[in-house]
Amino acid sequence: MMKILATILTASLMFIGSITFNKKQTITATVINVSSDSGKVSFALYNKETFMQKPLQSKNAKIVEGKSTVTFKNVELGEYAVICFHDKNDNDKMDFEANGMPMEDYGMSNNVMSFGPPTYADSKFEVSAEGVNLEIKF
Repeated sequence: MMKILATILTASLMFIGSITFNKKQTITATVINVSSDSGKVSFALYNKETFMQKPLQSKNAKIVEGKSTVTFKNVELGEYAVICFHDKNDNDKMDFEANGMPMEDYGMSNNVMSFGPPTYADSKFEVSAEGVNLEIKF
């Protein structure tokens, strides 16, 4: 009888553990200060390995009264960063001056804006057992 109870208890704990560890979350990102409602905001979700290369997920969102929101779904627990930009002319790319300076507003998770491109260290955040809500400022 004890062997059966021990087996049931072990199986139950493994099942509960698999639910917790395999749970996927959502990340909702909102830019709260877009300068105009023209164009769209493009968002990209990265991890450390893919940062500023190929996004894990990317989404575009319209702008309503200076705000733009997307939700990244089915995100595994871990560390991520979000970068976004105001695609004012709707050409699906960030535009730059000849000297390399951006012509369109951009932002990132954690809102650390320094001279130069965003860094993973400044923009990373943790997705754990709870979903994540980000407020990003350009």
